[in-house]
Amino acid sequence: MDCSSRFILECPKATLVSGYDPNSIYDNCKCYQECAKSTDSHISKVKTLEEDSDVSFCVGNEEIDCIRFKIAALSRPLKAMLYGSFKESKSRKIDFSLTGTSVEGMRAVDLYSRTRRVDLFPPEVVLELLSFANRLCCEEMKSDCDIHLASLVSCIEDALILIEYGLEERANFLVASCLQVLLRQLPSSLYNPKVTKMFCSFEAKERLASAGHASFILYYFLSQVSMEVNTVSNVTVMLLERLRECAAQKWQKALALHQLGCVLLERQEYASAQCCFEAAAEASHVYSLAGNARCRFKQGQRYSAYKLMSSVISEYKAVGWMYQERSLYNVGKDKIDDLNTATELDPTLVFPYKYRAVLKAEEKQTTAAILEIDRIIGFKLEPDCLELRAWFLIAIEDYGCALRDVRALFPLDPNYRMFDEHISGEILIEFLNLKVQQGSQVDCWMQLYDRWSCLDDFGSLAVIHQMLVNDPGKSLLRFRQFLLLLRLNCQKAAMRCLRLARNLSSSEHKKLVYEGWILYDTGHREEAIARADESISIQRSFEAFFLKAYILADTSLGPESSYVIQLLEEAIRCPSDGLRKGQALNNLGSIYVDCGKLDDATNCYMNALEIKHTRAHQGLARIHFLRNQRKAAYDEMSKLIEKACSNALVYEKRSKYCDGLMAKNDLNMATRLDPLRTYPYRYRAAVLMDEQKDNEAIKEVSKAIAFKPDLQMLHLRAAFYESISDLKSAVCDCEAALCLEPNHIDTLDLYNKARGT
Repeated sequence: MDCSSRFILECPKATLVSGYDPNSIYDNCKCYQECAKSTDSHISKVKTLEEDSDVSFCVGNEEIDCIRFKIAALSRPLKAMLYGSFKESKSRKIDFSLTGTSVEGMRAVDLYSRTRRVDLFPPEVVLELLSFANRLCCEEMKSDCDIHLASLVSCIEDALILIEYGLEERANFLVASCLQVLLRQLPSSLYNPKVTKMFCSFEAKERLASAGHASFILYYFLSQVSMEVNTVSNVTVMLLERLRECAAQKWQKALALHQLGCVLLERQEYASAQCCFEAAAEASHVYSLAGNARCRFKQGQRYSAYKLMSSVISEYKAVGWMYQERSLYNVGKDKIDDLNTATELDPTLVFPYKYRAVLKAEEKQTTAAILEIDRIIGFKLEPDCLELRAWFLIAIEDYGCALRDVRALFPLDPNYRMFDEHISGEILIEFLNLKVQQGSQVDCWMQLYDRWSCLDDFGSLAVIHQMLVNDPGKSLLRFRQFLLLLRLNCQKAAMRCLRLARNLSSSEHKKLVYEGWILYDTGHREEAIARADESISIQRSFEAFFLKAYILADTSLGPESSYVIQLLEEAIRCPSDGLRKGQALNNLGSIYVDCGKLDDATNCYMNALEIKHTRAHQGLARIHFLRNQRKAAYDEMSKLIEKACSNALVYEKRSKYCDGLMAKNDLNMATRLDPLRTYPYRYRAAVLMDEQKDNEAIKEVSKAIAFKPDLQMLHLRAAFYESISDLKSAVCDCEAALCLEPNHIDTLDLYNKARGT
């Protein structure tokens, strides 16, 4: 790598020198010193070789000799001064003392006019050149200074200093480079008072706008970050006010007003929030009607809020959140009816489950309350739902399961506080530890094997948390958390655990593997493979080979399948525990199946089952099905259901190996366990369509689209609409699907067909 910094700490060549002197980290590196010497010699060479000077610019008592035509070439104003009808055109000496240019600055102007280079000067001189260029319209010089200064911004301190110059001189590249650094440091940079001032004040927004960098998108991003950090902070309010000022289109104004209304509502500024919601509703933002109702309720106008939400339900196509919102202003049986309707229309809404669970607990039906909260935890992991279930379990003195739920909370949110944020989770764990016998680290590993093989992801998370209490610096355990949280669809928490695993890793080859997973999960596939290769070059390990194989197998394999098989076989030969080897054997079996090598695949799955990798039953079922042994495939999936009875995916997979009522029952169970899985809706809709029950089929698909409008579901409903000649609805669904994937060929064909083109 070439050296691109002046400091020894950032010099690639300096890092190769053995030894470390902490007092020298801010010294200039040898590369910079050599460059400085080269620059000095270049300057002296230019001075001796260039044409004789024919004009001098006087700054104080100093005279800077320049070449007239080269200075004139910098801008039209300078050309007019030196060659036009002004007295300077006849003068050999020109007084520049009152222009604000220093002696060093004027010498830099002279040298730039000869070389057209700005990298010969220190940053403070380049800043003076930028100011000179702005005053005298030297566009090329300004552009060169702008680009060069932009390349120097490397940290938040640089950005805060240089952005002021960039805004003052309207150096757009420099401002953009500074903004990039500030945005990369979010959310921590928002706590810096200078950064806050840079973005939040009206004057700052105007200055950014003059440089072409104040936009609706920028402030929308900043406000979202700020709301995530602290919804009710003054910074959030100011950013949303700037967002409203940047809004140009009607939908942008509506969105900005709605967001501001939500924040003011959280701040208990109900009158101001209501004004924002009403303005947003006038701009056709329907959700703001719910905000308006909430403000009325908070101001003691319960019936008015109820009437408003009832009018929304009657005027618009009813969806789950409308009934959930109206339930807040309802009482008794009507309240429960609204919540049940909300769950039916949108099973992803959390509040109805929690309310019904609490209501049952108050009626001393604690077991029923736990079953109610289980419904949501089964497919949508929410920390407050786990907390609620933990309290219910404590009420029935099931301390072991309560401890499991509290422990499982921490990987999701390490700073979570329980009981309406009054107590720390650690205190509750200490209390529950007195009620439950604690095992050793070896016992924990045995428990982890059992829970992992039973597909008990919550239990596995809890065991790993207990192991981390005993060994907090174990990067391998953090990596296990990452794998479990990915399976539970908790992407943000998973990435946090993966970064912790990387930071805690004591060996370079493991650190490279974790970096590879980070890169892969953020879409940098080639870089992730490079990390895996580098890790293998240091030490051959299971995780490095597995990572590379996993990435390569994630695309259509084709000719690469033999190479992936080789990588997985190498992984299995490396030392590892049974949990990971079982996964590798399972993946290897899947690739063998794709290649048609069913006997080899069977051996892999059987070996995986021997080390308790229960998911291998699913692979064996697939092999039985490919051999036209549907009954054997069904029985194999039934074995998996015995071990993982609450897993929706298992029921969904088994339904493919049976027909009629049995398939329908399995899919209904899958929907009950996880309403977010779309295959059961598609299957039931297809059956209804075959039975010529068109409206029922469309209604079934619409249930899923209401909470998960993915490409396949929208395309399927569009096809249903087209088959019953409802072309307008078909076109609408096609357009929605094409927003998700503009080049989807089947949808494009259907779209053109529905439009008659």
